[in-house]
Amino acid sequence: MTGRTYGQFCGLARALELVGERWSLLVVRDLLLGPKRYSDLRQTLPKLPPSVLSGRLNELEKAGVLRRRVLPKLDAAVVYELTEYGRELEPVLLQLGLWGARALLDPAPDDLFTMDSAILSLYTTFRPEHAAGVNVSFEIRYGDLIVHAFVDDGALKVAEGALPGADLVIEPVGSIQQLLSGRLSPLAAIEAGILRASGDLTLLDRFVDLFHIPAPPAPVEGLAVR
Repeated sequence: MTGRTYGQFCGLARALELVGERWSLLVVRDLLLGPKRYSDLRQTLPKLPPSVLSGRLNELEKAGVLRRRVLPKLDAAVVYELTEYGRELEPVLLQLGLWGARALLDPAPDDLFTMDSAILSLYTTFRPEHAAGVNVSFEIRYGDLIVHAFVDDGALKVAEGALPGADLVIEPVGSIQQLLSGRLSPLAAIEAGILRASGDLTLLDRFVDLFHIPAPPAPVEGLAVR
């Protein structure tokens, strides 16, 4: 921790004191799917200065959110991993990610989209209440970055890599956000050339039903009057 406080006897204020510093939640995000070395975090957070990354890791370790562990290998590399306390942030981060995704526009040319972001985006947008009795597999290709997802009666499992025999293979040309937000239908996305697909194409509608970004609320202007 930095020693800065809000001076509030409040759980939310305390949470922000622990993980609210700039970059802290992105460090936690990048550890959700498993331990990482310092060099791994440097790759997934390239705009984070090394001195700041070291500071955030030390702060989160002191707060009990993460810990360091030596891998049982010959190189004895040190990795950072979430503690049980830190892992309790997972549903919070997924919900916050969905909230933020509602305000996403098209990615900037230098915006980074990582393997972890690709995997977590599916967990973030998944609607288990729409998946009861559904058993289907998807492969999603973002250029050289490929993930696959299994939906099994309301449960979701996402992992890195191709999936031979996937029921549906989806290849967005750029961001998939327009499809998940409903701004474009699958058919319109294919006709516009921003989506390619193979396999059982009837599952495209199922895909956008299972993975969805709600529309953002309309802006409110002026004073609210009750």
